[in-house]
Amino acid sequence: MLGTVVLAVLVAHIPIQVSNAPRPLHHASTAPDPVKPEHPWLPAGVYRAGGEVSSPKVTKQVPPNYTGEAMRASVEGSVLMEAVVLANGTVGEVRIVRSLDKEHGLDNVAVETVKKWLFVPGKKDGVPVPVLVEVKMAFSLRK
Repeated sequence: MLGTVVLAVLVAHIPIQVSNAPRPLHHASTAPDPVKPEHPWLPAGVYRAGGEVSSPKVTKQVPPNYTGEAMRASVEGSVLMEAVVLANGTVGEVRIVRSLDKEHGLDNVAVETVKKWLFVPGKKDGVPVPVLVEVKMAFSLRK
């Protein structure tokens, strides 16, 4: 019988740099191309952590479930997302930056799962504000 291991990592402590310059490839990758956003990302009024804006801290992290289809297809890997942690500590808009599996539902599971998480919100000048965080959710099957 197959067991599942799912790992989700919040990497909000790493400041996100915005640049329009192309980034060099460091190694060949078989990962799917990033999803092209349908609208410009960084919704209005949302901050990036760093400087005078503190990072949100996870207080409730719900683990994702594997879909039956993904288990049968032996899909493993990670979904990289950007999520907006709202001023009340809940998760608002989520965008997939690097897809793992649209066909068997793991991308959807990752988004639905991160929306269930709760945070101590990030703050600017001592006031809670919406802050963008990066979340990497890994899916792994093991015997």
